[in-house]
Amino acid sequence: MHADLSRITYRPERHYSAVVAQQGRVQLDADANEQTAIQLFGSRTLAADLIGPHGGPQGATGFHIELRGGPHELDDLVIGGGRYYVDGILCDATRPRPGTPVPAAPAAKEGEAGPAEADAPAPADETWTYWSQPDGFRDPERPGDRLPSQFPYLVYLKVWERLVTAAEDPALREVALGAALPDTAARTKVVWQVLPLPASELGLDGDNPPAQEIRTAFADWARRAAAPACRLAARSRRPDHGDDDPCLVAPEARYRGPENQLYRVEVHEGGTAGAATFKWSRENASPAFPVDALDGTWVELASLGGDDKLSLHVGDRVEFVDTAYSSRGEAAPLLRVEEVDLPGRRVRLSGEPAPGVGRRPELHPFLRRWDHREPGPHRTVRRGEGPGRLRHGAVPVEEGGWLPLEDGVEVYFEAGGSYRTGDFWLIPARTATGGVEWPTDPARRPLLQHPLGVVVHHAPLAWVHGEQAVPDLRYAFRPLAASVQPADDAATDPAGGPEGPDGTPAQDSGDVDGTLSAGADPAHPRSQTTAEAEAEADETGVAD
Repeated sequence: MHADLSRITYRPERHYSAVVAQQGRVQLDADANEQTAIQLFGSRTLAADLIGPHGGPQGATGFHIELRGGPHELDDLVIGGGRYYVDGILCDATRPRPGTPVPAAPAAKEGEAGPAEADAPAPADETWTYWSQPDGFRDPERPGDRLPSQFPYLVYLKVWERLVTAAEDPALREVALGAALPDTAARTKVVWQVLPLPASELGLDGDNPPAQEIRTAFADWARRAAAPACRLAARSRRPDHGDDDPCLVAPEARYRGPENQLYRVEVHEGGTAGAATFKWSRENASPAFPVDALDGTWVELASLGGDDKLSLHVGDRVEFVDTAYSSRGEAAPLLRVEEVDLPGRRVRLSGEPAPGVGRRPELHPFLRRWDHREPGPHRTVRRGEGPGRLRHGAVPVEEGGWLPLEDGVEVYFEAGGSYRTGDFWLIPARTATGGVEWPTDPARRPLLQHPLGVVVHHAPLAWVHGEQAVPDLRYAFRPLAASVQPADDAATDPAGGPEGPDGTPAQDSGDVDGTLSAGADPAHPRSQTTAEAEAEADETGVAD
């Protein structure tokens, strides 16, 4: 999360159930954010335990997939509206209806001619499609964005969360506070994308293998795709130039920075160590500058920052970002600030942004500042300078050794890692202790840690093996609610079971395509004792 945070204190392994505020104490952002994380973890874990890895409510199960011809003579997918849960995370495919504007002319009286039919708005689409999905940003001009030209292939749902600040969504800013004050809280957003996966990626034979075989193969693929494959450790170590620091820093301090910071180390370009790069920020990459206009390499900004510490300076590395860029998870080259025009609120960059980025105002483009720099020849690595030469504006990943960031903060990439764009680690640095907060073993050796994010979730939706053949791979679950019956009525009920919400005897239901919902068995009642359930599992086995 690229937000102005003090630190992240949520640790699921500690099993805290709530944050309890105490009177007369300083309130920190970390406490409120931990309470939110605890509640989300609890609710999503409960939903996943009850629903399973994925599923939707019967009668409102979203993401039904249909194949049809699309724009530019390319295939398209119709995405049915409704709700679907992936690892307990709610995904809503319902397309909002457009509002009704005030008519341009008064309504016609009886007997008078009304407005021309040409003035009537065009009917709005009721569902999303592959090309129009809200966070997909698929481009027909990119061959890699098109649906596979050969059958069969799998259509799946990719889900994750990302942070949205007022730089990307101006409606989050309270205008009554004025432009001179910073924005308030940020938001996290559930992002879903409907994407294709060629059958060759799953290792399946035949055009139409059994549905359960497809689900099993996809689960193996998703497990590999989501598993973090790199680890990092951090420490603070008194640098050789520590005696040059001002006296306000304690002489024995290992972290030599004059302020508390939250360092963010984020993978920029993915791949193995030979190709991967990273970037880092001492402010959790929160300094963001909304773009008002772009003219070649000159960028007009809404603001240059609230103070000197959070503003832009010549030599800073910046990333050109907009909503589509964030949702696609791309890694465009980072640019360098070459000139700053304070009166005009403009900066000149070392190059133009990547094609398709920053040129559409409706996508709310902005610059994000990073704090690494490229050291000059014969110079010691000091504050704001990276460990070596930059590649496309980012720092090359070097494994198996400690890499200095600044002011004594160092990071270590484990050998043999595989890196994904967007994965990140947070490193709080504190002047009170003269060090960084990082897990260590009893011998005070830093422990290697997987990235905090990005955590990606997947679910299969449909198997496309022909223009009219799209078998459904979704699961559906029925409501749990039923009418409450008196004990004597229940004993004499000829149906032998509870009533459903409509007053009729409740029936076991299956998926919308006729398959059983996860965990449902029409031959057995809905409720069982633990002993009965365990005995049945021993006899029949447990379904995936």
